[in-house]
Amino acid sequence: MISAIKGAKDILPAESGKWRRLEAAVRERFRRANYGEIRTPVFEETALFKRGVGESADIVRKEMYAFEDMSGTSIALKPEMTAPVVRAYVEHKLGKSQPLVKAYYLAPMFRQERPQAGRQRQFHQFGSEALGSDAAALDVETIQLAYDLLRDLGLTKLDVKINSLGKPADRAKFVGELRAYLRDREDALSEDSRRRLDVNALRVLDSKDERDQQALDGAPKLADFLDEESRDRFAEVCETLDAVGVPYLVEERLVRGLDYYTETTFEIQSPSVGSQSALCGGGRYDNLVELLGGDPTPGVGFAAGIERILLALENENVAEEKTDKIDAYIVSLEKNPRVAYPVAVELRRAGFVAEFDYLGRSVKAQMREANRLEAERVIFLGGEEAERGEVSVKNMSGGEQTTLPRESLVNHLRETRSA
Repeated sequence: MISAIKGAKDILPAESGKWRRLEAAVRERFRRANYGEIRTPVFEETALFKRGVGESADIVRKEMYAFEDMSGTSIALKPEMTAPVVRAYVEHKLGKSQPLVKAYYLAPMFRQERPQAGRQRQFHQFGSEALGSDAAALDVETIQLAYDLLRDLGLTKLDVKINSLGKPADRAKFVGELRAYLRDREDALSEDSRRRLDVNALRVLDSKDERDQQALDGAPKLADFLDEESRDRFAEVCETLDAVGVPYLVEERLVRGLDYYTETTFEIQSPSVGSQSALCGGGRYDNLVELLGGDPTPGVGFAAGIERILLALENENVAEEKTDKIDAYIVSLEKNPRVAYPVAVELRRAGFVAEFDYLGRSVKAQMREANRLEAERVIFLGGEEAERGEVSVKNMSGGEQTTLPRESLVNHLRETRSA
């Protein structure tokens, strides 16, 4: 038997309904906020992520699925979506046709990391990117959309954490001071953080290792290095979040694992998914478009992990609304699929979800199947009614049964259809 690759999970018919419901909620939320859907190829040139995400980022350094194709071009399965969206924005000159481009996506991503609950090597994300404005209100819209979406889905245990990374020059000064501070305490750091001192010292701040957090006590604070403009901007973000009723906590050690972030950054976390608590995160990236060959263009966005969100919903015991119902199950008294099939096609063409028995089972077995599928009605074909050109329809919730002319079946189902 050939099994699925480690870290790649089949989404079976029995569970795909909850995925569709989540995706429908995502599309509806973004529709209301005037975001259009964007779909980019599943692979890109590896150089896009090295330049955009940063060669020091763990995603690029050790997690990407990168390989050469037959032409010798190095390509990578996309590990994140912001760089591909910005590439498409630049390539298709989207900023020329409209000053503000707001796009959302639902897509698979790929990273070579250790599979665990809520984290796979092929995983799925939804998110948004808004390009063309540096307004603080757009930062808030990004956070608010993510927060409201998670609340719409039924999650209640949510912690919104925000921070400002400031401008690159200010952050560079801070990183120099932070690195010097940690050099004096290098022996107390975890192995990962000792390595990060040279390649990306900022990432030490969000280490989950208790040794690193203790070593950071008394370390320089990024907020002290922000210029007045960045401080005022962050204050505006906080005030606007207050105005729209999004609760948050300023987390001074919150940084993101991607090099392109500037100014506002955020995460929404849930204790319902264990140590890997982040359900989504994002922030502003005002220099990325220029870095990838476009004109200077501010941008902001976020990404959310669908597997983690579904795990949080399960752990919070959020009841699923059953929407995949069977309107009618057709029972053939002759146990002949050929009798039921034309009726099923007629009902499906009329807009009903209809099913019947393909296996030639007994009437009793067909009724068990109708009950298992929670069919709203059962339609009986055959017997004396068939000789008279009639069918019988049984309402499975109330138990009442009606006999009617065969040609009246569709109209009858329409008139008695549940709201």
